Amino acid sequence: MRIAILSDSHNEMPAALPRLLRGADEIWHLGDVSDPSILVELERLACPLKVVAGNCDVWPAWPRVRTLERAGHVFHLEHIPPMRPVGRAKTILHGHTHIPRDETDPLGVRWLNPGSVSEPRYNGPPSFAWLTLAESPRRAPAPYTWELVFL
Repeated sequence: MRIAILSDSHNEMPAALPRLLRGADEIWHLGDVSDPSILVELERLACPLKVVAGNCDVWPAWPRVRTLERAGHVFHLEHIPPMRPVGRAKTILHGHTHIPRDETDPLGVRWLNPGSVSEPRYNGPPSFAWLTLAESPRRAPAPYTWELVFL
């Protein structure tokens, strides 16, 4: 399973992004979409699109937090990173900083941020990420990979 992870589009969706996301099994947007109409091109890809609201979003249909389980992993999605790990989640996916992140804390919780698809706040290009999950033959979590993609 390949999940495209993006964040902080702030009313701008790079023209190449929908083409790059073809083949995604799901798309998760970690907030600060701003105007929901910019998601239309992503919705046309006909795969599930999960969005969490960011601090710049006022769209009431989007929750502030999502907990999703895939291939035995519990993922916590929230725009502004929580201060500490949440619930059973061993992976926290967040946006807000506009800076890519891949860190594992002393408790073994992995903190991931795909950066921003429109406004990076570091000396580098816009970015998104692929989260690729292996199939798990049992209930044990399957391995997964995180690949940052620069636009």
